Amino acid sequence: MTTAIETRRFDKPDDLLDMKESGGIAIVKMATGATGMHAVFEPGWTWQKDEKPLLGNPDSCPMHHTGYCIAGTLVVRMLDTGASTKIAPGDFFEIPPGHDAHVEGDSRVELILFAPPEHLH
Repeated sequence: MTTAIETRRFDKPDDLLDMKESGGIAIVKMATGATGMHAVFEPGWTWQKDEKPLLGNPDSCPMHHTGYCIAGTLVVRMLDTGASTKIAPGDFFEIPPGHDAHVEGDSRVELILFAPPEHLH
């Protein structure tokens, strides 16, 4: 394990999930394997229409998300129960796999998402 401090910037991502005019997700990976994501979803964005095709068309989002909402309102629906939750500015959240989502209203949604290293030793 290193004792050096590492910094990364979302304006120079390692990967970019480009959803064209609907938004995108800038992804940075740290040396430890931890990942940070800056997601921007424009008004009208839906998981079904804009992100699902980029993930190979699964029935629902297969990922677990931990994050913080900076702007806008995202409505997340769990497919197994139908329960919907609004995520708004200031919310720190965890979303289990098996969901879809959409932007509510006329404001863009901006989120910061965190993922731990995939392999903990």
